[in-house]
Amino acid sequence: MFWWDFIVGDDWRVAVGILLAFGLTALLAATSVPAWWVLPLAVAAVLWLSLVRAAR
Repeated sequence: MFWWDFIVGDDWRVAVGILLAFGLTALLAATSVPAWWVLPLAVAAVLWLSLVRAAR
């Protein structure tokens, strides 16, 4: 139960979004495309979506 609360927390959508970003980063890292930009962009997008959802 600790790990579920630690990783997922209050919003499972944020956890899924970051897991998808990790997967996309891993896929891009296996190619010749630079993958450094995926995680910062994904974190910003997930944070923005979370804030928009909380503001409603």
